[in-house]
Amino acid sequence: MKNKRTLILTSLICLIPILVGAAVYSRLPETMPTHWNFQGEADGWSSRPVAVFALPGILLAVNLLLPLALKADPKHENMSPALKAVVFWTIPVLSLVCSGATIAAGLGYHLSIERIVPALMGVLFVLIGNYLPKTKQSYTLGIRLPWTLASEENWNRTHRLGGFLWVIGGLYFIVMSFFPWNLPAFLIPILLMALVPTVYSYLLYRRGI
Repeated sequence: MKNKRTLILTSLICLIPILVGAAVYSRLPETMPTHWNFQGEADGWSSRPVAVFALPGILLAVNLLLPLALKADPKHENMSPALKAVVFWTIPVLSLVCSGATIAAGLGYHLSIERIVPALMGVLFVLIGNYLPKTKQSYTLGIRLPWTLASEENWNRTHRLGGFLWVIGGLYFIVMSFFPWNLPAFLIPILLMALVPTVYSYLLYRRGI
């Protein structure tokens, strides 16, 4: 029942940008910005119908299908409820931010996307990192590698390290949201957050763990 209430609430939130976009549709330009670079300058564009209806509609569809995908996992009962909640709420927040920025830009307002997106990413990474060490083996949530799925000890150790790195990475993104960005400053920490736990898990596997 709680999951159904969450699904209804998150779906309603995903609908907000569509309703707002429909209300101001006539005031929006035929072509609208839908992507921004690291300097906060628009560098990707879509037609008005796609920006207002299609993009948030896709996120709404993902939000509706996500519970089915998690339920299909044979080990779905192992999933951390807190981590599942983070995943469930990420999509509506993403819909509000991305579609809201698009509609605001179409109306002539400026939002500092180059600041907002890294800060939100940082908060998300901190939340996920906090709950990673507490999640048990599953095929959907967590650091799903052949070695972590084959060994519970490998899974636990890898997730303890991964959780620590994701919290550090999240704090890095929050701090860096106040400074100018570039591609290496964005990609390098993400690569480290992914590669270090992977290599660590493999080394544990080679040691028989």
